[in-house]
Amino acid sequence: MGQSKVLYAIGRVVCTPIFKLFYRYKPINNHTIPEKGGFIVASNHLSFSDPVLLGLCQKRRLFFMAKSELFRNKAFAFLIRSLGAFPVERGAGDNKAIKTGEDLIKDGEIMTIFLEGGRTKTGELMRPRSGCALVAQQMQVPVIPACITVVGNPKHTFARRVIHFGEPLTPEELGLTPDGGRRELKDASNRIMAEIKKMREQDLREYKKG
Repeated sequence: MGQSKVLYAIGRVVCTPIFKLFYRYKPINNHTIPEKGGFIVASNHLSFSDPVLLGLCQKRRLFFMAKSELFRNKAFAFLIRSLGAFPVERGAGDNKAIKTGEDLIKDGEIMTIFLEGGRTKTGELMRPRSGCALVAQQMQVPVIPACITVVGNPKHTFARRVIHFGEPLTPEELGLTPDGGRRELKDASNRIMAEIKKMREQDLREYKKG
């Protein structure tokens, strides 16, 4: 992947106080991430700040699929590649991006996928895509659902956020078998999204009033 450990560490040091100041983010249940091994984190997607917020809430490095348009500028592409991003052609069934994610998992790394396939424009959860379930099915690894919830004024760019991680869902719990078909992928995707929705509703109840 070519991710720079030094650059990643510097990025954490620089971004932590800035994001704490502007977003006042609160991590919930972030100990569910195993210290070793490859697996998937599946999150909803609200804004460009989401990858940073997820990464700041974990000790381990996270790797992200990012839309290919972000890699057109060579300088910016170098930066985000160094920080763990790799390109995906959205809506095109990008097998190369899937293979990159699988290779990361084989190497014991964390592949992070935005389950909806893009950012929501309304703030509400969207229909889940099957890419996450496909990788989990093929690699037979657990999926950890994650939910980013705005609990401050949603009209404010830097509204307060809660970053909530769920318990790992094994392939067996998701009903994913190595030779399963599309129905398995759809059901598993809906199950992951249901966990994200549950965390979102919980955090809105508990933290909406500050």
